[in-house]
Amino acid sequence: MADVNHVVLIGRLTRDAELKYTASGMAICKFSLALNSRYKKGEEWVEESHFFDITLMGKSGEAINQYLIKGKQIAVEGELRQDRWEQDGQKRTRVYVFANNVQLLGGGGNAPAGGFVPRERSNGAPSKPSVNQTPEDSGDDGFADDIPF
Repeated sequence: MADVNHVVLIGRLTRDAELKYTASGMAICKFSLALNSRYKKGEEWVEESHFFDITLMGKSGEAINQYLIKGKQIAVEGELRQDRWEQDGQKRTRVYVFANNVQLLGGGGNAPAGGFVPRERSNGAPSKPSVNQTPEDSGDDGFADDIPF
């Protein structure tokens, strides 16, 4: 039987995503996800939080980075990876999720319900218009003219 390494998580971002580039120009988007669980212990309900570090590489990370804002609910699909290194003579390890797919879900943070607000650029201007604009507001009927069916 083959080994399986597949993770699907749905949770909220604990901080804004961080975008960096390698020397060769590859984008690396890093963020952290919190998942809350609840279970009954005896007669009381106990709430527990779990935190996961996520890494998304390439154009996907570059494209979605501006929307990964603290408090936003997202779904992540990927695999577990482990870093190993030595520090001060002690062996260290860190397990993280290497994402293959990230989807934006409901509102969260300071975003209005049902949509998201892009992070502002350094000059104070939004990087893209808000997705909360309705087709009636824009004069758009919601369908692209180039759809082949």
